[in-house]
Formats: sequence, structure tokens, C-alpha cells
Amino acid sequence: MDKIEPTERELQILKVLWDRNEATVREVYESLREDLPIVQNTVQAFLRIMEEKGLVSHTTRGRSFVYRAELPRAETSGNLLSGVLDGVFDGALDALVASAFQLKPPSKDELDRLRNLLAQHDQKPRRKR
Repeated sequence: MDKIEPTERELQILKVLWDRNEATVREVYESLREDLPIVQNTVQAFLRIMEEKGLVSHTTRGRSFVYRAELPRAETSGNLLSGVLDGVFDGALDALVASAFQLKPPSKDELDRLRNLLAQHDQKPRRKR
């Protein structure tokens, strides 16, 4: 079976579910409505479609459906970053990082975490290309 790639709006809904672990339609709607022009019925329709695609699942609590993401966040971000890295930056990781720094300068803590990631990467054996 082919892997389902979520749309931009589906990713926005998944982000709410990843952050909360689970949420009702109303909770997803309330999280999104500040930033997006969306109504609760549209969120409900998206969640139904997403469930058909296997991106989310639900359980019933009382009269409410409680949704959970079935697509791991790491799996999605890896696919997105790979596409951005290859399609926009021609595979140049340093160009991606430089662009990210221009959009949002990193904090001291973020720089420390990046240094730790680089140090961990330097200790791994190199793969042949």
C-alpha cells in the first residue's frame, strides 16, 4: 500500500493531535480557529476523511469522538524535510539551515542542542554514497 502524504490542512490538524495526544473535534477546532479561517463542521469533515485515509483514528466518549493521530510525527517531518531539502535546496543541508536561521535566529539553548547533534553525528561511522 502506498504511503499517504497529508495535505497542508491535514498536517495542521495532525499537529494539534500530536501536541495534545488526543482531542475532540471541538478541541481541534478551538486550537485552529485563531490562526485559520475554519469552522467546526469543516474540521469534522477533515477528520472523517483523515480517518478513511488511516491518518487518524477515534474512540467514542459519551457523545464525542476523540481522535488520535495514527501517523507518527517523526515519519511525517522526515518526508517533508526530505522533499524540501531535495526540491528547494538541491540537497544542500547547510543552505536549509542557513535559511532557517534567517527566518528565526536560534536561541542559545537551540544552538547548544545543534552542537550536541553535530557532535553525535561526528561520532557515527560515515556511510558511503
